[in-house]
Amino acid sequence: MDNRTKVLFLCTGNSARSQLAEALLRQLAGEQYQAYSAGTEPKPINPFTIQVLEEIGVSTAGLSSKDLSEFLGRQHFTHVIIVCSHAAETCPTVWPGVSGNVPQVRHMFFDDPAAVTGSAEEKLAAFRQIRDQIKEQLVKFVHEDAATLSPACSD
Repeated sequence: MDNRTKVLFLCTGNSARSQLAEALLRQLAGEQYQAYSAGTEPKPINPFTIQVLEEIGVSTAGLSSKDLSEFLGRQHFTHVIIVCSHAAETCPTVWPGVSGNVPQVRHMFFDDPAAVTGSAEEKLAAFRQIRDQIKEQLVKFVHEDAATLSPACSD
């Protein structure tokens, strides 16, 4: 049995931010977390998403765009991390089929790099910036989550 903590990254399109977060968490702490991503209105993965992950050596194997309905009532997550405000507005407040622990829903909003207009270089720069912001927030998340699981020290 896999005892890693399950984390679902949720976005609207599941084409950029949530995919970046899924792949980055697997690289940062795959031994502690099972990372998944989904969208409330999924679209194909943006090619810049794959490019900015691969250029820093993050595996994109297994990444695919998924609808949130693939997980509702089928899987239990310890954390649901919503990475865009639109998904937060449309995200369910009830998770059918999940008995017992309700997932801890967190918000880590990031600008949508796919919404950037301009040249390919400008778009790529936006994806790199959001990738780096997500990575920074995930490092904090892993550290904070580990701290909540560690027993308190006593003198």
